[in-house]
Parts: sequence; C-alpha cells; structure tokens
Amino acid sequence: MTIIRNLTLGLSASVLLGACALQPTTGPMGFFITSTGVGNGADLGGLAGADAHCQRLATAAGAGGKTWRAYLSVPGAFPGPGKPAVAAVDARSRIGDGPWFNAKGQLIARNVEHLHRHNYINKETALDERGNPIKGRGDKPNEHDILTGSRADGTAFAPQTDTTCKAWTSSSDGSAIVGHHDLNGPIPGAWAASWNFSHQSAGCSQEALVRTGGAGKLYCFAAN
Repeated sequence: MTIIRNLTLGLSASVLLGACALQPTTGPMGFFITSTGVGNGADLGGLAGADAHCQRLATAAGAGGKTWRAYLSVPGAFPGPGKPAVAAVDARSRIGDGPWFNAKGQLIARNVEHLHRHNYINKETALDERGNPIKGRGDKPNEHDILTGSRADGTAFAPQTDTTCKAWTSSSDGSAIVGHHDLNGPIPGAWAASWNFSHQSAGCSQEALVRTGGAGKLYCFAAN
C-alpha cells in the first residue's frame, strides 16, 4: 500500500509540475493601465465608453487586434414595482480567462482566480499601454487610484450605495471605489495594499478624483 501511495503522490506531483511548466511566463500584452483617463472624471460613458477607451489606447499601441474590456463593476438595480430588476455586472466576469501579460511581456495573472488572489500587480508591473510606469504614492502627482467599483473578489457592490458614480455616467453625484496599483496607502493595512478595492473617491468629478490621489485611470484586460 505504501508503494502504491508513494507512486500516486509521485504521479500527482509530476502532473502538477507538468501543468506549471505549460504555463507561459512571457507573452503579448493583455493588460495595462490607461495612460490617461477619459477626461470627464468618472463619467466614462458607461461600460461601453470605458471599453472603447481601452480599445482606442490599445489600438494606438499596436494591440488593437484583441477585444479589450475595462475592469469595472456595476451594481444591480431595483427600479420599483412592476419593473424588472437590473442584474449586476462583475468586473471579473468581463475580462476573459487569461493569462494576461503587461506591455513588457511580464506575467500579471494566469487566470481569474490567480488575479484575485496572488497576482503580480505592483508599481513595477502595472504599466500603461506603452510600457510606461504609472505614478504612485510619493510621486508628483500621485495617480495610484484606479477606478474599479469592485470588491476584492472582483464583484459588484449592493445597489444601496453608489460605488460607481451612477454606473460610470456621472461626473458630479456619487463616488467610486478605487484600487491602488502600487499597493501603497497612507497607513499599513490590507485596504491600502489592495489593487482593486482600497477606498471610495472624494467624488466623481475630475477634480475630486485628483484630490483623492487619482486621475480617472482604468485597468484594461484583453478578453480574448
């Protein structure tokens, strides 16, 4: 029995090592932070406008042959009696299956689960579409607040609180959840080190996003 057990464990280890060996460590760009925001605060023109922004920047950088999606969530809605509920949209469900690499070919995450558990996003790897770093805490100006509207697992919040500046259509009312691409905040703590769920912005205008430590930038992922 011991021999059989050891043989089984050996085979299992070989399978796991083989699976890891099949995972590419470099590849074409499938992830970037936008070099610029849309320019109208958190009014991105909804999810469609945000996706179009990702697509434009990727195309200008020579990666327009892929379908690009903004990493953004939108809560569901309950319009009222006699009206159908609106389903929530989760950022994690919009971006494909991975793997994703940055503009320098460095691995960011193998798949959706890896992205939301032990990814390789940090200030050195979370680059824009041309491979340039994004300013973070300690730089001038600080632009480490990246719009997500998402919880740590990549899902949308409940609709009772506006966490997406009215589904990414407002530059006035509400606020938005942001993450820190540099994993750095004013105090030590899990919230300060989250790439996708750190805090709410001061508001939805461009001025409010800047005041909080951002510029209206987005995470973009290749969905295919």
